[in-house]
Amino acid sequence: MEAREPLRDVRGALRAVLARLREGEPSEGREPFELPRFWDALGQTFQVTSQEATKLSLAFSRPPLPSAENCRKLSEDVQNAILAVATVYYWLPKGQGTTLRKMVRDATTEVVEGMIQLTDTILNAPVESLSQEQLISTGGVWEACEQVSNLPRDNQAAVVSALAASLGVVKDAVEEMEQALVEGQDPYGDIMEDEELGFRGNRDTYWSEADRQLLSSCMGLMKASKACLKKVLAAVKAHGKADSPEHIAQLDDLADIANEISPSVDELALSMYPPVNPLAVRFNAAKLASVLTKVLEIAKTSHVCPPSEEGWVQFLTGAVDHNMNKVKSFTQGQL
Repeated sequence: MEAREPLRDVRGALRAVLARLREGEPSEGREPFELPRFWDALGQTFQVTSQEATKLSLAFSRPPLPSAENCRKLSEDVQNAILAVATVYYWLPKGQGTTLRKMVRDATTEVVEGMIQLTDTILNAPVESLSQEQLISTGGVWEACEQVSNLPRDNQAAVVSALAASLGVVKDAVEEMEQALVEGQDPYGDIMEDEELGFRGNRDTYWSEADRQLLSSCMGLMKASKACLKKVLAAVKAHGKADSPEHIAQLDDLADIANEISPSVDELALSMYPPVNPLAVRFNAAKLASVLTKVLEIAKTSHVCPPSEEGWVQFLTGAVDHNMNKVKSFTQGQL
């Protein structure tokens, strides 16, 4: 087991790199930053890391084990590759956009985590053969390294990616709730009968007519959320620019608040299932309406919303207010 000792040391070093990535902030850089140079360097470091993962895995895929000296060299190469990945990430200054930076950090973190997993697997595996776990771990590093080619190349593309992801989640939530409401009075109808009672006679699993009136307005808010994300996404695609600090910051502000839509939709949807607590529904509806109003306000005052885009902002603002007022009306007696 002594031959593997350098690998234990490098695992500790990689964990330190990972901790710093999760907590640290990239510097603003002392030299003029060049985005194309950054992407070239990041791609190269990811490629080298993938190659080092292959070399390390092959060296421990069959007996005899590498000598202590060879293991030390392999471990150094792995550590140097990971340090290079982290170093290039730290080149990326805040001024290029926090949305872009987060996506690059996540991709970098995934590579480091993959390499830690590979070293863990090698250290814990028997030496006689290449284990399935080692194959999976090696493939995990390859896959993480390949993601560099899919990363958005500037903050406008990063915000488009973030908005599209949020839109997908919200679409799913809207469709799921629509289906539950259409399927009848019992949204839990696909759950098996109570094992002890032999049937489910609890009225808390059903929607009353009053519930349905309230939920209709909540569905209006959820649909407005989907429409809002769809329109903001289209506006960022059409008009978004990452050509100045002001434009980059506006895109980040939009992404940050739009990122709150999906969890707010989820919280409202969860409170809509029976037994319905009207005040909880009202609270969650108000929270979602507030988020949507902020998104629309930020969009309207940003460069992604020229006069040609103001119509849908006004329409959706009215739709949010209308549905929220109806929720308030239906729950007024509960206060």
